[in-house]
Amino acid sequence: MWPPVLFVVIFFVVPMVTLLIRSVTDPSLGLGNYHRVLFTGPYVRVLWLTIETASVVVLLCLLLAYPFALAMSRARGSLAGIMGAMVLVALWTSVVIRSYGWMVVFQRRGILNQALVASGLTDDAINFIPGSIAVHVGMVHIMLPFMILPLLASMRSIDRSLLSAASVLGATPWAAFLKIFLPLSLPGVYAGCALVFMMSLGFFITPALLGGPRHMMAAVLIEQQANGLLDWGIASALSAVLLVLTSAIYLVYVRLTRDDRRGPLHAQ
Repeated sequence: MWPPVLFVVIFFVVPMVTLLIRSVTDPSLGLGNYHRVLFTGPYVRVLWLTIETASVVVLLCLLLAYPFALAMSRARGSLAGIMGAMVLVALWTSVVIRSYGWMVVFQRRGILNQALVASGLTDDAINFIPGSIAVHVGMVHIMLPFMILPLLASMRSIDRSLLSAASVLGATPWAAFLKIFLPLSLPGVYAGCALVFMMSLGFFITPALLGGPRHMMAAVLIEQQANGLLDWGIASALSAVLLVLTSAIYLVYVRLTRDDRRGPLHAQ
């Protein structure tokens, strides 16, 4: 095990420790960088916007992915292959390419604005870029496969004979879904939401291309502080705050999945 352990220590543990040390020593020893990050207006707004954007992306991905994963878990034959290919192709396509694709769609002379003007819904082109709508759509498009796959794995593990038994006992399809299928699919919901939220917190490319200064997220601000202003102390403190947020979400996910595995009998 020593080669992978050594790799992780050199390329992950050491940089993380260096980052934490720099966050309290640059430019001077103390917690001044964290005070600026957590209590100064611009930094607080960026952090809240990052959390808000990640939350919206999680909600939209869940609303779109759950019915798709449900249909995919029930599909058979060529239809299942086509749906799986749609997810995998989206997953394998470069994030940069997909973000530039949405720039083509949302720009002032893009497809969306041309359709809106041609339909008479608006007299002039709308400035979608930079803006929140473009960022949310672009991030949902990129994060959707990471929500679908955990949901699909959870749904395919559900014993469908339970639904048949509920139907025999007089339950309507909607009641069987709410009382049997939905609770049994919650591990996939937890896993997908945690994965999408944690990845969205550190998203850089799509907010940088589609959001600009009007929708600046934490990763973009970290890059500006480190490479533009050379303020490595603030950049390190912001990175540490994102690390804490990600770790907190992971701990919540572990707690939820542990309680879910224990089941209602253990909870009582």
